[in-house]
Amino acid sequence: MKKIAVIMGGYSKESLISIQSGKVVYENLCRKEFDPYRIYLLKEKWFLKNDENKEYSINKQDFTIFGGMKGLKFDCIFNAIHGTPGEDGILQAYFELLKIPYTGCNFHHANVTFNKKYCLTLLKHFGINTAESFFLNKNQVFCTKKIIDKVGLPCFVKPNRSGSSLGISKVYKEKDLDHAIQKAFLEDEEIIVESYLEGREVSVGVFSFKNEVIVLPITEIISQNDFFDFESKYSGKSKEITPAKFDPNIENKIRKIAMKVYKFLNLSGISRSEYIIVNEEPFFLEINTIPGFSEESIFPKQLKAIGMSLSEVFKDSIFTSIDKMKK
Repeated sequence: MKKIAVIMGGYSKESLISIQSGKVVYENLCRKEFDPYRIYLLKEKWFLKNDENKEYSINKQDFTIFGGMKGLKFDCIFNAIHGTPGEDGILQAYFELLKIPYTGCNFHHANVTFNKKYCLTLLKHFGINTAESFFLNKNQVFCTKKIIDKVGLPCFVKPNRSGSSLGISKVYKEKDLDHAIQKAFLEDEEIIVESYLEGREVSVGVFSFKNEVIVLPITEIISQNDFFDFESKYSGKSKEITPAKFDPNIENKIRKIAMKVYKFLNLSGISRSEYIIVNEEPFFLEINTIPGFSEESIFPKQLKAIGMSLSEVFKDSIFTSIDKMKK
């Protein structure tokens, strides 16, 4: 029976969402094949929590356990951490050094996809439509007029490396741009200002299963707020339609683009990418290589729409990861 460390938490404001996802993973791992453990990786401490809620500290040198469970070694890490250090490549590189198999893409591809600037630049090179954008560093002197001249109004201001729409603002007037930029800088030292795209917003799950890449049914997102922000995602302030109702030609176009993005980025495991459909053309927004697995999350709903279970997807992801590390 494979011993699986389900890691959750992380160092960002997405930590609580990650713990919800980790709980879903833990509950959906088949006990006939896996012996799962809940591992919390937080800024202040790393620890294992058993079924009696007793905590055991993690030895960061080799990812083993101190105390009464000393000697426990894991066959695979199931990564359920959204944001840093689980989605940006840091933990992937750590587990590579320790030669412990882990789910999802490797550290290089995780770093590229989590960094919006890198990801957008790469996909533009491959001909994927994206919004016009302007990149800023925290210590850079900038002119709001030059930014507006390039991206127009309204526009979005986003932290370059952050998830769950944290720190994002929609700006309608130039006088409000500086405040939005400073808000984004609270989340990251690099930000992106993007043109607003008028159209229908969709999310598409793409994942590897039994050596085949599968594109899931498309979800259309209709937010009750001004855009699909943190509240919309996690407080029921959005309507999510799965499968989305599109003309078959447009649906096919979205699915093909989602598949191309997954392959252009050399991804493996589970992902969910988001697009705005403008005049029947998909424009790429961003991609999550560790999407949410909670009841409110989109990926599980898309799986359910084709009659697949989280349990079988998780199982395949684990065994694929173990096989990959052997090569």
